[in-house]
Amino acid sequence: MINSFLLALSMFSKIPTPKTDFDRVNMKYVLCFFPSVGLIIGFLQCLVYTIMRNAGFGNIFISAVITVLPILVTGGIHMDGFMDTSDARHSYANAEKKLKILSDPHIGAFSVISAAVYFVIYFGAMCQAGPEAVFITAKCFILSRALSGLGAVTFKCAKSSGLLFSFVSGADAEFSKNVLMGVFAFVCLWLSLRDGFAGVACVVSALIVFWYYKYFSYKEFGGITGDLAGYFLQLCELVMVVVAVVLSNFN
Repeated sequence: MINSFLLALSMFSKIPTPKTDFDRVNMKYVLCFFPSVGLIIGFLQCLVYTIMRNAGFGNIFISAVITVLPILVTGGIHMDGFMDTSDARHSYANAEKKLKILSDPHIGAFSVISAAVYFVIYFGAMCQAGPEAVFITAKCFILSRALSGLGAVTFKCAKSSGLLFSFVSGADAEFSKNVLMGVFAFVCLWLSLRDGFAGVACVVSALIVFWYYKYFSYKEFGGITGDLAGYFLQLCELVMVVVAVVLSNFN
């Protein structure tokens, strides 16, 4: 189990970890520990926000740091998928062509435009975020990864190759599904009891994005891939951030 945890950190973040073998034994429970990366990001967000706020830094600078913090922790692995998927979807080609675009190491105009729009909206939302919204969104990093992991072990893969397929084929799917559902249920309860309507709204919005993720993945790509999973995770977090900020401002 500890090796699966270390492997999850090394694969889904830039956090330094001891070298761990990429084998079937260690791969078995990697997806179970995917939400732990979100827990670390959420903790760091709360810590950085509190320190910078108490130190007297301006709201714009604090918002900029919080906006890039998830990218710094993950190394941009999920944003890479978001950008690749944006290129593929805007090609309006058939599924086979779109899958080829996902594998293309070059970036197109739509990936750059989509990333720019993403960061502008995320940064703008964080500029409006008070302490309540910041602490709500910290939990959302766990929620998005629990759902992403659930999608990986329950949705159909579009390809019989690639990083996502390697994780899924090497995972204990039933055990991982139960663990991820437990994590999801716990965070939903946490958000609902601690953050009231804003927390419940974040959960509902995440589920809507999760449904949309499955819908467009099956319709446009014939299943999910690692890039599509990254697209979902980034979109899910952006939507939850906007929802949390908007609703917390009404309280």
